[in-house]
Amino acid sequence: MQTRVLTGITTTGTPHLGNYVGAIRPAVEASRRADVDAFYFMADYHALIKSDDAARIERSRLEIAATWLAAGLDPQRVTFYRQSDIPEIPELTWFLTCVAAKGMLNRAHAYKAAVDRNTETGEDADAGITAGLYMYPVLMAADILAFDAHKVPVGRDQIQHIEMARDLGQRFNHIHGREFFVLPEALIEEQVATLPGLDGRKMSKSYDNTIPLFAGGKKQLRETIMRIVTDSRLPGEPKDPDSAALFTIFRAFASEAETTAFRQALLDGLGWGDAKQVLYERIETDVAPMRERYEAFMADPAAIEAILQQGAQKARAIATPKLAALRDALGLRSAGTSATTTAPPKTATKQDKMPRFASFRDADGKFRFRLFSAEGEELLLSIPFADPKAAGALQKRLKTLGAAAAVLQIQPQGMILDLDGVQVASTPDYRDAQSRDQALVQLRQALDQLAAQD
Repeated sequence: MQTRVLTGITTTGTPHLGNYVGAIRPAVEASRRADVDAFYFMADYHALIKSDDAARIERSRLEIAATWLAAGLDPQRVTFYRQSDIPEIPELTWFLTCVAAKGMLNRAHAYKAAVDRNTETGEDADAGITAGLYMYPVLMAADILAFDAHKVPVGRDQIQHIEMARDLGQRFNHIHGREFFVLPEALIEEQVATLPGLDGRKMSKSYDNTIPLFAGGKKQLRETIMRIVTDSRLPGEPKDPDSAALFTIFRAFASEAETTAFRQALLDGLGWGDAKQVLYERIETDVAPMRERYEAFMADPAAIEAILQQGAQKARAIATPKLAALRDALGLRSAGTSATTTAPPKTATKQDKMPRFASFRDADGKFRFRLFSAEGEELLLSIPFADPKAAGALQKRLKTLGAAAAVLQIQPQGMILDLDGVQVASTPDYRDAQSRDQALVQLRQALDQLAAQD
């Protein structure tokens, strides 16, 4: 069974080595796992809360997309998109806002911290605080709930936001009497690698102590590394690797054997200048091929745009039918489609037909069923059942739960449907990824149509 894992990427600033080691590299590695259905989005709506510099946001979105792609993120394997390309997210934000308790939002850490700072300085409690900051947890909840994410990797300071997303999803489900949303879990990143900066403190743009990942090229990388603060021990004097920031940085890139050799060289009196050169050469070995890819992407923004638009298509294949079901549940239907409409019945046409199940008995005596679209196209084939009642019970569950409860494992040519961790059905094989993605939209729409009818 695949677990859907959703990760938001901040779109402010230029990526540095600390971002790469602490977030980008482990996320790219995790995206390659067969049991993970990975969603990565650039949180550019969130960036508006902190920045009103349009040029900076535009440039940062391009740089960060190019960085992740250069670092090995495979857009064919994952769903990679910009938050602002998914109109369902702000729409869902409003739906969730309407069930969000103000008291819950009052307790959000970022809002409380801003109020506390104002209080300490004698300002009005809400001075300088925007509604954007106040509503940040609801927008984050929409990011997660729109795609039925099972897990969201966060640091401990973000756990509250996942709890709020669960609360909002659960409240909406309860009010409207159906499990519209999967309730996410926080995936705590206990072992996040933290690199020291030039001055030994945590590498951070706020400390102005960062080492650029790609900006400025190899020359800038070397010059910055040469500025790392060290002690006054001279060449030939033993150095203490464990108190040296440059050794910590080296270890984040090197193999165990390389790390052992570098430690010994420092203990044997390697000069700091030579040590910095060794560090530069080791980092450059990893960064150079990525930098080449990064520069190629930055020179071709249209290629990045095409990748992001493809990702938005994949993301909206999930979000669009989900929001359609939510609109229906809220009574936001098109005129004439309401359940209370009293228009006279009309003769059924091909367009009025519903998706349907068709049960049959296989040559081996076991029972199966197919799900067909309204147009008669096969969407699903169930696993075989010895008992026809079990096959019927599964059909009933699918009719009741709809697409929200269906976990779809995306395969190269098709999809596998999971319920409660059990593979229960599969789709036909499709000739290419585009056909498969189109079928995904059809399947989710069919399941939601059946659930609405039921």
